Amino acid sequence: MDITSGRVVTIHYTLKNDASEILDSSAGGDPLAYIQGHGNIVAGLERALEGRKSGERFAVTVAPADGYGQRDPALVQQLPKRALQGAGEITRGMRFQTRGEDGMRVFTVTAISGDMVTLDGNHPLADQNLYFEIEVIEVRAATAEEIEHGHVHGHGGHHH
Repeated sequence: MDITSGRVVTIHYTLKNDASEILDSSAGGDPLAYIQGHGNIVAGLERALEGRKSGERFAVTVAPADGYGQRDPALVQQLPKRALQGAGEITRGMRFQTRGEDGMRVFTVTAISGDMVTLDGNHPLADQNLYFEIEVIEVRAATAEEIEHGHVHGHGGHHH
């Protein structure tokens, strides 16, 4: 069965950066299951998987525009600590989720200087090429419920 929109695809993957450092991998764990054509994975990888079959192994390079986007300086903001009341002690690396006009966005604390906190809403992998090594484990039709919910149920998905 080919990978086409609406099919549930289960893959093992390893993601590396320009320095060939492993950033993420499903090796040694459960494979990733997603619904093709639903924007559950980065666009460049989803396009590279289109038409593939179970058992295929391949590598693909995804440019920033088809991955986590270009870095946007407007998403870096400085706020006084008091603007983050209720967060407890603010430390570098803390993440805050906010709802904006374009949906949910995660901001990471990148610096603290006195009473000011720098928050960066760019994805940590923005501006980076993504190097994926992929093994297609399984391709199957999605259930009506999975299509309705927009994610995979069962092994490798939600609602275990």
